[in-house]
Amino acid sequence: MDAAATANVMTPIVSKTYCPRTQAALVVRRRPHVAAGGGFVVTNCTQKVVFRVDGCGVVGRKGELIVRDANGNALLLIHQQAMSIHKQWNGYAVDYEGLQKPVFCIREPTSCFSRNSPIRISVGPNRGWRTDWNFEIKGYFPNRHCSIVDSQGNVVAQIGVKEEVEKVMTSKDLYHVLVKPGTDQAFVVGVIAVLDYIYDESTRC
Repeated sequence: MDAAATANVMTPIVSKTYCPRTQAALVVRRRPHVAAGGGFVVTNCTQKVVFRVDGCGVVGRKGELIVRDANGNALLLIHQQAMSIHKQWNGYAVDYEGLQKPVFCIREPTSCFSRNSPIRISVGPNRGWRTDWNFEIKGYFPNRHCSIVDSQGNVVAQIGVKEEVEKVMTSKDLYHVLVKPGTDQAFVVGVIAVLDYIYDESTRC
């Protein structure tokens, strides 16, 4: 699929409300470390808050995350599910009546220290792992150099640190996310929240 065709494709996972037709440049900033697991805030190019993520220090339970909109309304509830061999995270979209709908799950790598273990994401209510995964993480999140790539190899979101910021900051508390046109931004933020927790960062207690 060429770039022009890709730009016209809308892929709602949480809601079409968060699938603009233009590329979005978002900035992720950790909340002050008053308490462990505080989460982070996401702003747009005009520095307006568009999403907030509550970590386990705010939610009050380990292995649970909440993605909220700019007004503080819950959009995604994300729960860690322990399995016999693998761990996975289940994401549930929340509608205006408070009803929850399963929209994605993320399988953790066998070791969070391995850069070669794929982190794969399956969307929709019927989620399996043998062949029908929909997205994959390429790169290494702790280095702030990774992408969310679909099963066709198309990059839908890129996570990184701007060079001028990297020169003056020794930590990775501030980084940017480029989200491709038509991609569900709430879904992308939910994936980032899980990656943040897996690698023992701002959402984890």
